Amino acid sequence: MTADESAPTRPLVYAHRGASADFAEHTRAAYLRALAEGADGVECDVHLTRDQHVVLLHDSNLDRTSDGTGPVAERTVDQLRLLDFSSWKGARIPEAYGPRSEQFLTMPDLLDLLRAAGRDVGLAIELKHPSPYQLKLEDRVLQVLRAEGWDAQTSRLGNIRVTFMSFSPDSVRHLRRAVPAEFVCQLVDDVNVTGIREELGLGPFTGSAVANVMKAAQLEGERILDGGEAGMAGPGIDYVRRHPDTVRRWRDSGRRFRVWTVDSEIDVALCRGLGIQEITTNRPAQVLAQLQQPALAASSGATQLQPPLWPL
Repeated sequence: MTADESAPTRPLVYAHRGASADFAEHTRAAYLRALAEGADGVECDVHLTRDQHVVLLHDSNLDRTSDGTGPVAERTVDQLRLLDFSSWKGARIPEAYGPRSEQFLTMPDLLDLLRAAGRDVGLAIELKHPSPYQLKLEDRVLQVLRAEGWDAQTSRLGNIRVTFMSFSPDSVRHLRRAVPAEFVCQLVDDVNVTGIREELGLGPFTGSAVANVMKAAQLEGERILDGGEAGMAGPGIDYVRRHPDTVRRWRDSGRRFRVWTVDSEIDVALCRGLGIQEITTNRPAQVLAQLQQPALAASSGATQLQPPLWPL
């Protein structure tokens, strides 16, 4: 662990897709707002375009967050730049955050914003799978970072601390070939077969097959963290509540925690009491304000898992 990571007495606050409660996720406005609010770092999701550019989008399809439709992987980066990725949020973008036509970002675009922050800042990159380009996504991301001056052994690019994460165990293992374990985060969450079927609108057989694949990935991700192949554990806040013994085991074996998505006061307090090192939130200003207040628990609570904080 580097000095800048261990210095804070509170969790580091990462802005989830930027300050995405205020502005459309992954946009220039969302990231500039997060930096202005003092977020310790920002999180982004990445996909590859048809012409192999790394772009910042959560979904594999354009329908939810743009005025376009269809797979991201079937568009070129120039075609994507013509789409509107901000209006769906209904938030007015201040002039200082750029026009609507400049809200879409590639990874180099985001790196430029972070370089200009004038301070040390973290960047958490989530590799999204399944990808039609499979593990070429990871290779391309690393290629882009190296071209920008990223050093693999320290995982730094000037003032930017870079970490990588994925729900995919294959992605995590592939990243580990080039990136030290301390900078790689295995994301984990519970998989519910019925919930997956309903969320994806799938029938009982197809839905069960998809859910079973996802469940197998969850179990493999947990094994990766048990074995220390990834130095960072990335559970969702509900997972933290449901699996206190697993969280303790990973903490005791030296895993660093990045918990998502932590927006409510009670969840922030829970993470703080458990000694979670990093939290990801849509509301960085609100969370930072809460963390600047004295903790209710004793100071020793910052480094110990406290059973009384778990729901009964």
